[in-house]
Amino acid sequence: MATEVQRLSHNPIVTKKGASKQRTRFIKTIGSYLLLGGISLVLLTPLLWMIFTSLKPMTEIVQFPPTFFPKTIHWENYLMAINSFPFWSYAKNTLIIAGSVVIGNVLANSFIAYGFAKLNFPGKRILFALVLSTMMIPGFVTMIPQYVIFSKIGWVGTYLPLIVPSFFGNAFNIFLMRQFYLSISNELIEAAQLDGANHLYIWSHLMIPLTKPALITIAINSFNGAWNDFLGPLLYIKDQRQYTLQIGLQVFKNQSTTQWHYLMAGAVLVLLPTILLFFFAQRYFIEGMNLTAGTKG
Repeated sequence: MATEVQRLSHNPIVTKKGASKQRTRFIKTIGSYLLLGGISLVLLTPLLWMIFTSLKPMTEIVQFPPTFFPKTIHWENYLMAINSFPFWSYAKNTLIIAGSVVIGNVLANSFIAYGFAKLNFPGKRILFALVLSTMMIPGFVTMIPQYVIFSKIGWVGTYLPLIVPSFFGNAFNIFLMRQFYLSISNELIEAAQLDGANHLYIWSHLMIPLTKPALITIAINSFNGAWNDFLGPLLYIKDQRQYTLQIGLQVFKNQSTTQWHYLMAGAVLVLLPTILLFFFAQRYFIEGMNLTAGTKG
């Protein structure tokens, strides 16, 4: 048998076929990388244009034909952008809202999903179907009724309309967490109950550690949504001292003469936290979108 294997390995036809397969596989791999790299470059072009524009002087921005790369780099544009409007004050306001929304979404959605996944109560399927059906309702349909409600209870002009709804759950996040909980064996819950643990203890000490990727995914999406929200603060915030960064950039843009190099620098600074957050947490984000990863812990 060993002699037959050696004979085939030295057969020029077999060797040629193996080399041909390796060459084909190598060409396909290189082609895939080139295709993905080209698509990524196209998708990143607006971001790169914004970054390069933030490093140009105003005279170079308005010239024709336009240039993609700056002739001279002006890092002082970022300092001028920060000083052009109350950047740090608006950043603090935005961080307060985004942080509160993250906490609300992580706690509420995981708690509600645990009930749908691991508890048995009458009408659970119907109630879960109703929760999922809310995903089909456009946000613009509920915008006016929500504003009327918040106005009648005196919340307009505060951060409460932007924060409190996150503590009542989100249909997609509830569905995501429920799928993770379903992938966790019920034997773990039964063992904890035999030790005297109640459902609140099981959820907080057993389920949450096992569903960390899904929770981080919800946290990233919630932070990005709250950090980049423009319409919500525009509707409910009246005091200029409570403005968020998105509102501040718009106010800065609407000045008599728009300084595009400062505006682009400010936009890059506003975008930077979301980019860094995804960069450092992308592994958990990818795991979180895998609905079978709940058993990995």
